[in-house]
Amino acid sequence: MRTQRQVVDYSLQKRAVLRELLAGRIGTYDVCDASPYLKNAARFHGEPTEHRCPICRSENLIHVHYIYGDELKQSAGQARSRVELPVLAMTLREFQVFVVEVCPGCDWNHLVEQFLLGRDGLAGGVEDGPEDATPARRREARR
Repeated sequence: MRTQRQVVDYSLQKRAVLRELLAGRIGTYDVCDASPYLKNAARFHGEPTEHRCPICRSENLIHVHYIYGDELKQSAGQARSRVELPVLAMTLREFQVFVVEVCPGCDWNHLVEQFLLGRDGLAGGVEDGPEDATPARRREARR
């Protein structure tokens, strides 16, 4: 996505959790605890991946994209499909996306990454209008 920025990748944390599981320091009940809401979001809004679940190895993982931001108001915290994100990125100034992987078989779930989207990330910036412009730019716009 064109406006994606400030990406945080949680793959090292995932590897640490899996290492703890394989060492027996934590149990599968600690990591396979997807809520019914997350499982429904995966079913209706998730994006299937080609990656197998690291726990059960029988199901492919599903990525769920949750969006948060001040401009979203009552839509904040909702799961959205990946195809909706570019449209939202062009209509909103800035919002945060959290990507969670879910296994529909064993309920494994883990935060994969988070990033910002929105018009504020466009090169050169996009202005909403005179209220966001500096006084010098407003004078140039009137000419």
